[in-house]
Amino acid sequence: MDSTNSAPNPKRSRSRRSVWLRFLIHSHWMSSAISLVGMILFAITGITLNHASQIETTPTTRTWSEVLPPRLQASIALSIDEDSAELPEAVSEWIGNQLAISIPNHQADWSEDEVYLSMPGPGSDAWLAIDRSSGAVEFESTHRGWISFFNDLHKGRHTGVAWSWFLDVFAVATLVFCITGLLLLYERATHRRWTWPLVALGLIAPWILIILFIH
Repeated sequence: MDSTNSAPNPKRSRSRRSVWLRFLIHSHWMSSAISLVGMILFAITGITLNHASQIETTPTTRTWSEVLPPRLQASIALSIDEDSAELPEAVSEWIGNQLAISIPNHQADWSEDEVYLSMPGPGSDAWLAIDRSSGAVEFESTHRGWISFFNDLHKGRHTGVAWSWFLDVFAVATLVFCITGLLLLYERATHRRWTWPLVALGLIAPWILIILFIH
């Protein structure tokens, strides 16, 4: 039996390792490109959230009141079987035109006397109330500033389905970036003796803080 056939081929081993490294490097830079802006945003808003009590903001409040035209009052006065339903399209369109905003197609709360629509958003809160007997409309919105807006983006608060999907994609890209970075550290650690002590420090330090200072 020829022993040369069973011996490992150094060239083939180097070729496989080269392919693996190229795959890691490409995956690492592609995931970093996808998650770069998101990581900058989340790093900055992590700081602003951590110091939220020290950052002063001045909310701005807008109020508006009006009476629905008679042709629209009838659609509000009509009885419905559910406790929650969307506003009639014509009513939403009229109010939106008056306020120069888009009224969301959310479920409103219908009671015997009133229709109430909550319209929260990132960095803002708003509500709309319509008296079912008189057609009187009241609207109020509060905006807490750009810092609050980006903080709510960080938390995914009142941001909708599209932003939720973005957060999922961003999270996956960040995981790929971190995992491929760890594997590249493993490949290069031979020539960098501080690699694993620093990785261990990043792992152990949060647990020390949790055990000693978080109760």
